[in-house]
Amino acid sequence: MEKARTLTPLAAAGAVAAASLILTTGPSAHSAPADRDRDYPAPPAAAGEPGRPTTVSTGWTVPWGTSWLPDGSAALVTERDDFRVWRVSKDGRDKRLLGTVPESQTTGGEGGLMGIAVDPAWNTNHHVYVMHTAAEGNRIARMTYDGTSLTGYKPLLKGIKKNRYHNGGRLAFGPDGHLYATTGDAQDKPLAQDKNSLSGKVLRLTKDGRPAPGNPFGNYVYSLGHRNPQGLAFDAQGRLWGAEFGDSKQDELNLIKPGGNYGWPTCEGACDIAGMTNPKKTWPVSEASPSGVAVVDGAVYMAALRGKRLWRIPISADSENVGAAKAYYIGEYGRLRSVTTVPGAKELWLSTTNADANGGQPDGSDRIFRVPIG
Repeated sequence: MEKARTLTPLAAAGAVAAASLILTTGPSAHSAPADRDRDYPAPPAAAGEPGRPTTVSTGWTVPWGTSWLPDGSAALVTERDDFRVWRVSKDGRDKRLLGTVPESQTTGGEGGLMGIAVDPAWNTNHHVYVMHTAAEGNRIARMTYDGTSLTGYKPLLKGIKKNRYHNGGRLAFGPDGHLYATTGDAQDKPLAQDKNSLSGKVLRLTKDGRPAPGNPFGNYVYSLGHRNPQGLAFDAQGRLWGAEFGDSKQDELNLIKPGGNYGWPTCEGACDIAGMTNPKKTWPVSEASPSGVAVVDGAVYMAALRGKRLWRIPISADSENVGAAKAYYIGEYGRLRSVTTVPGAKELWLSTTNADANGGQPDGSDRIFRVPIG
């Protein structure tokens, strides 16, 4: 588990750059040899690797979630333990507090104000979605950000079981226009296998908080058998990738499919039990303890907390195979929490959460970095 400090209250989908497919007619049997020998476009170069991070913004205390406005001009960022939502311009020079999320509370661990997702139709409806801990459990709520202030708090889904640890909390909109959310098992392992429980799941819901049409079990549940998933990102093919904390042996990167059972608590990492879906990649917990993920330029990027590094995992547009994982910035920046694709750019935003118990740093010590790709 990923422990956090105790505080009293208030002390896109990522896009993969896909290669263009150029269709040409091959030479016929009557073509001259020169036609057959002429040059055709070369295959695309290998996807680029991340460059040296540069600081975008400082003075943060456990920044948990990041979501971009559709035009890429600014991102909204949550702070977990103080329940604050900020707007940060793309260049980082304009950082302004928008407000706090009502009825929020901490759990003395991993709960609080967690994920945030800006509605893809924000330009017309100004809706923003958050996941946070409240008195009765974790909630998914909707608010309105009109470009100036954050108002209109409305709970959409309440009573997701909470606990000190294992609250999940990531939100992401899919290409289908529905909202996806990760929930932890709330330290009650059997709930992850219970199709009628909201815990230990990836949930899929409409913008007004109903179970999305076509969900595999006729309720909110999209996939099950998760321990504490905190990463969600879609690739250019519309596939959903998720990162998940293991217990003591294996952390996971999963390709999430409707109705899939990802094993917990029967399996941690890969197993040979019928009906369980194995992860696409695993790591020892000391090298990962993953939180956010993003997809850009043919790879999944996964932020590691305990591992204090950024993992790059190449993915294929034509198959479900993944390439060899490579780690970057090992130990250089501490606990890495969120990684988000910058709209319209081959860049990532990467945030730290060192101002918690495991990081051991003071309030205001966390940062957001810009990472160029390629």
